[in-house]
Amino acid sequence: MLTPDQIETKLDRILLKVQKPGRYVGGELNSIRKDWDSITIRAALVFPDIYDIGVSNVGLKILYDQINQRDDALAERAYAPWTDMESLMREYGIPLYALESKRPLSGFDLIGFSLPYETLYTNALNLLDLAGIPVRADERDSSHPIIIAGGHSTMNPEPMHAFIDAFVIGEGEEVIHDIIEVIKLRNTEYATRNALLLALAKIPGVYVPRFYQPHYKDDGTIERMETLADGIANPVVKRIVAKLPPPPTKFIVPNIEVVHNRASVEIMRGCTRGCRFCHAGMITRPVRERSVEEVVAAAREAIQSTGFEELALLSLSSSDYTHIMELVTTIGEEFKGKKLTVSLPSLRIESVSVDLMDKLRDRRGTGFTLAPEAATERMRRIINKFIPDEDILNTTREIYKRGWTTIKLYFMIGHPSETLEDVQAIADLCKRVLAEGRKVAGMKVKLHAGVSTFVPKPQTPFQWVACDTRENILAKQALLKRELRDKNIKLSWSRPEDTLLEAWLSRGDRKLAEVIFTAWKNGAKFDAWGDQMKFEAWMNAFAKHGLDHSFYTHRPRRTDEIFAWDHITAAVRKSYLFQDFRQSLEGQIRVDCRRNCYACGILPTFIDLRRDHPGEGWKCPEVKSPKRASGQ
Repeated sequence: MLTPDQIETKLDRILLKVQKPGRYVGGELNSIRKDWDSITIRAALVFPDIYDIGVSNVGLKILYDQINQRDDALAERAYAPWTDMESLMREYGIPLYALESKRPLSGFDLIGFSLPYETLYTNALNLLDLAGIPVRADERDSSHPIIIAGGHSTMNPEPMHAFIDAFVIGEGEEVIHDIIEVIKLRNTEYATRNALLLALAKIPGVYVPRFYQPHYKDDGTIERMETLADGIANPVVKRIVAKLPPPPTKFIVPNIEVVHNRASVEIMRGCTRGCRFCHAGMITRPVRERSVEEVVAAAREAIQSTGFEELALLSLSSSDYTHIMELVTTIGEEFKGKKLTVSLPSLRIESVSVDLMDKLRDRRGTGFTLAPEAATERMRRIINKFIPDEDILNTTREIYKRGWTTIKLYFMIGHPSETLEDVQAIADLCKRVLAEGRKVAGMKVKLHAGVSTFVPKPQTPFQWVACDTRENILAKQALLKRELRDKNIKLSWSRPEDTLLEAWLSRGDRKLAEVIFTAWKNGAKFDAWGDQMKFEAWMNAFAKHGLDHSFYTHRPRRTDEIFAWDHITAAVRKSYLFQDFRQSLEGQIRVDCRRNCYACGILPTFIDLRRDHPGEGWKCPEVKSPKRASGQ
């Protein structure tokens, strides 16, 4: 194993040969370097994409902060080198290393991958290989680090089961400490790797695939998931943090310009809107809010410790934060006279008020983003995001009137039961919004229409529906390209190949692991990058293993089907999701569950946690007689 000095010497020979050498040197402001020899547990946190993207990842910021608060543990970071750097690392024999200490990742006790989206899977394999660690979990022994993964995509961990030792299901702030406490005993109570992994599998919210075995029916669907060890959960229920801990504030200040060069404070976690397509909204329940005082204090400290000129107030639905007006007012007063841009991602059209926009007036950027998702009343009822056209037009008119020059509207195509008329309505609505903007702000106004393609995700009411076909997607995109040819309208869309890959990986079973491995061996990596994605490598991998890719995407699921991910649960009942799916077929909507509890299942789970944390910022309503879904 190379020493840090040897790696530094080799880096000196190659860094001037690559793009952006600042990605690979570390030493950033607020990075933490501890004494290696005095620490019991050493963790490497890995985001399997380039530094420019990964350094801003909120999940890794939280874990970096949590682990480094401990006296007995350290956390360092690694990211995927770009192709030029990887080639030179392999040529010069430089393994993947941590930025803080320049130590090879193979020398750490624990490696934690953040997998927020599925197109990072081949990068994760590539980084294990670059680190000199066996890619397959069953080829590792006690000399190798424990490989864990977490993030939204791991709510269906099965496609990556062969490569990850343990998955964290749900929120990581508390479970990471449980994991560290077990790994501390690796050389005493848990002398073998199998014993250590079994101890990890007994931690609530931790899934260790080797202790579970799927059984298949003749048609290729799951018959049951067998548990192979005593004392482990089936299903594995996600970890929920009852009270959000103080947010990290001493963010790493990157060496180079990155995608999100800003301070951020999570003001709220979870969402109560119940959009049927929304994976994040279903798996992050219940809503928990931070107080205005805590958010402002964190923002103050973050700006002081970093010097960033942008502050993002993060949540899935910022304008649903109970005290949003008070928060924005207080932030404005706190940073009065300072050149600070404040952004509020995920503003709801129906709850964006003129007052809120006025509060943001002096701290706005040039654009304002809203997400109608669909453009006809019928489609909005199906997806449970009912917003009348007039509300959209009124809101966008007021935005333009108050000085924003560009509005970005997010839409999806490929929703269940969608027709070309529904897609045409997207173009018509965009034209109407721009026309209304010109009435109040002149010809300078612009519109950006971002049109992605829907992928029916696990753990949502739409997990029973099929993904749209490539031919349909192309036809719908062609219609929008024809209709939106105004020079002041920018249209962006996702490639059908990207949509299909995401659908295969998010809806797949354990058989997909061999497809992922073969695609990676055939050169697939950076699949989230359009110019790097090798679609043919994926098609060839399916063919090599005799799998029909359409089995995972283009067939509706039976109502009684056992999904590959049913042994993993976000604590939202499957019967609730199915009832909501049935209501979508009838065009029935469910109002925000802050107003009416529908017994999704999260409430009793959260009440158990809340007993230890009474009265601390939770928002799921306590009702005596909730409307229960049938079969619950």
